[in-house]
Amino acid sequence: MRTVKIDSRDAATGPVLEIVGDLDYGTAHQLRDRVARTALRPGQRLVLDLSRMDFCDSSGITALIAARNHAAAVQADVALAGVPGNTLRILRVVGLDQVFPIHPDARSATDARSATDARSATEV
Repeated sequence: MRTVKIDSRDAATGPVLEIVGDLDYGTAHQLRDRVARTALRPGQRLVLDLSRMDFCDSSGITALIAARNHAAAVQADVALAGVPGNTLRILRVVGLDQVFPIHPDARSATDARSATDARSATEV
């Protein structure tokens, strides 16, 4: 049985959710539920740290899109950090690398300057 663990912490730019394990059909609802319960304010950045994610299927990708939609609804943004190579390949194939800001790690994703730059780019 595959499992996922979602840890959270606060950063200067907003909440960081670290996904550990498998994000798939059986577990993606846990990320959707956790994101829905995550308080976001306009201008904040929700960072999804995927550096410890082992597997992601289409249900997991859908949960990432739902997180983006949740952030957009409150005028916040979302960034992916530490995306594993196999997941990054999928994001590129379907064009989601053009939708999500992607950072090498959570630290760079929570850098205040990179968060400001991402907001400015989406406002143009």
